[in-house]
Amino acid sequence: MTPNLFIRNGAILNPIEGEIQSANIRICDGIIAEIGADIDVNDESIFEAQGRLISPGWMDMHVHFRDPGQEHKETIETGCRAAAFGGFTAVACMPNTTPPIDHRESVHSLIQRSQNLPVDVHPIACVSIRREGESLTEMAELAATGAVAFSDDGSPVQNGSLMRRALEYSSALSKPIINHMEDLTLGPKGQMNEGLISTHLGLTPTPTFSEESMLGRDLLLAELTRGHLHVAHVSTARSTAMIRQAKANGIHVTAEACTHHFSLTDEIVQESGFDSQTKMHPPLRTAEDVEAIRDGLSDGTLDAICTDHAPHAPFEKETDFVSAPFGIIGLETAWGLTCKHLIATKRLSVTEAVDRLCVNPRRILGLEIPLIEVGAPANLTIFDATTEWIFEARHIHSKSRNTPFIGSTMIGRAWAIYNKGQLVEHHP
Repeated sequence: MTPNLFIRNGAILNPIEGEIQSANIRICDGIIAEIGADIDVNDESIFEAQGRLISPGWMDMHVHFRDPGQEHKETIETGCRAAAFGGFTAVACMPNTTPPIDHRESVHSLIQRSQNLPVDVHPIACVSIRREGESLTEMAELAATGAVAFSDDGSPVQNGSLMRRALEYSSALSKPIINHMEDLTLGPKGQMNEGLISTHLGLTPTPTFSEESMLGRDLLLAELTRGHLHVAHVSTARSTAMIRQAKANGIHVTAEACTHHFSLTDEIVQESGFDSQTKMHPPLRTAEDVEAIRDGLSDGTLDAICTDHAPHAPFEKETDFVSAPFGIIGLETAWGLTCKHLIATKRLSVTEAVDRLCVNPRRILGLEIPLIEVGAPANLTIFDATTEWIFEARHIHSKSRNTPFIGSTMIGRAWAIYNKGQLVEHHP
């Protein structure tokens, strides 16, 4: 615990107002006590923030912590450790655990078990009982217990009638329905993106229209019900265009993009020699899709940046490409990839990037946005957007190691978070 802290010589970034203010911050008992350029340290611990930015704490609204039931991949504690290293003070956990988060006790347990950790953990509950797509969960009860959204992520809601009723409830509960957009009948058991590379490699493809057709259905249902549809891990150019048009038509839709979907293309599957670390779901797409994702984040069509942090144990990933599970870890590399592919390329300003990592995820989920002001609980991320560094295995704080980015150059680092009276500091 570090209840009293003096952050010296930092630059406070307000992502809502777009302002940057050089100042010191005094924190007493976890509360911001003073902000100013001329205040002096008393007997607090000191964090030297010269040359670094301070923003409200970031949030990843799409992670898989595998707990309960798959603790060999990740636990709440190790997942939060990875989140803190990546600069996140909050996460929202998907419910595809064992058993799934489909009843109030599991929601309550997740909240209680994480309450003393430096990262806020918000449960996303199942849309359907056991994620089987047949019967709705007790959504009102789950929301009252603390569920911030509903999703069967990993298992698309195939039943259109069930999805319609879920969206009707979402309107009444003011909670988004997050669907994994994939019509499984159009690309069953696909291993990578459908295109020239999948044909050349002889791998079973997942076509882009399996995502886009499901998205079209759900956009129409959102228009009909006036419910809040949130689109998980958008991966195609057409999906991005469909969401842009739906927003223009007044449909209540929000959307997220994963860091790997704006950083890599399907070419890496071949270049890596079928490395299973390049296998994810939805799959990596083409360069055209990557450019569309970047454009969507730039113009606000895609509201949030997330990771879809999906840990798997080495023995699960270290097998042939077809047999390996989908997914990679992403919390530790999120900011480095965002700076490299979006900020350094002028797609986003630093303020806009922080908005998509801090403000918009909480707005989508109906959560309070942290403020850097006197009297507010200190919930902070300390970072820069310029440091170049090589991501190495020693930087992984997750329990798993499944990432294709080891050895990659990153730009920008998260140096510390402060939340719940706890400072988590990182060193080069």
